Amino acid sequence: MAHDTPLSPMPPAPAVPADTALAAALDAAARQGTYPDGRPGRFLDAPAVAALAARLALPPRLVEIAALEASLCPLRYARNLHAFSLAEQARLLASKAALIGLGGLGGGIVENLVRAGVGSIAAADGDVFEESNLNRQLLSRLDAVGRPKATLAAERAAAVNPSVEFHAQAVFLDRAGMDVLLSGAAVAVDALGGLRDRPALTAAAAARGIPLVTAAVAGYTVLVGTVLPGGPSPADLFGGGGSGTAAEDVLGCPSPAVMAAAALQSAEVVRLLAGRPGALCGKVLIADLETMRFDTVSL
Repeated sequence: MAHDTPLSPMPPAPAVPADTALAAALDAAARQGTYPDGRPGRFLDAPAVAALAARLALPPRLVEIAALEASLCPLRYARNLHAFSLAEQARLLASKAALIGLGGLGGGIVENLVRAGVGSIAAADGDVFEESNLNRQLLSRLDAVGRPKATLAAERAAAVNPSVEFHAQAVFLDRAGMDVLLSGAAVAVDALGGLRDRPALTAAAAARGIPLVTAAVAGYTVLVGTVLPGGPSPADLFGGGGSGTAAEDVLGCPSPAVMAAAALQSAEVVRLLAGRPGALCGKVLIADLETMRFDTVSL
């Protein structure tokens, strides 16, 4: 996949300022409430986050990180707990993921990572939406046919969670472009179709020393795995993929399988970004949604 437009790395996020003005502003904006399980807590709602960010000239995600570090939970993340502690939620907001592909898998991954509060996401896809995408691609709409997938992804991310710094580029990436996109990321996410470009992405992630969470869908069969730097990839099972018809084209891409694969990838990505061990490192989860059988095997 070639591109003509040079990519530039995303600027590093500024550090959360440790000043008394921010602490006082957070304390004044906080409100008492209860978590869904009945525990008392102190919360910061979305309008308060936006107001503080504007008043203090800070990115909203830094306001949310500071709130979490002060034991204030941004209200949008209240139902992430007990799945994640306040410290893990802050770590998610401080993390960066790199995502290649914004179609069926990529659209579902964007939705999940943005809602989870992954603070910085660099993404790329040079494709535009077609009518045949409407059966499965979350970001596709009739009024979006012909529009760049990267544009729709950015619009969706901003509408769902403006605290997430989402940068999507409407370009197809070669290996050099992948290297740049992955700069500063803690996890790479493979939402590519077919097999042709996956070796380049696997190599780029290995060169950066970061795990790659990958998936494939063919009919109602789903494969999801995490490739550690230098380790085996599920794509290795299928050869080069340089010619012939892809299995996803022969067997189809029904929406439930695509959404399931994106959800499983997202769960693994969020685990890794929160600082937990990956559940699929060096493994592949194989799901058959026709029979509802799930197996995990070591590569």
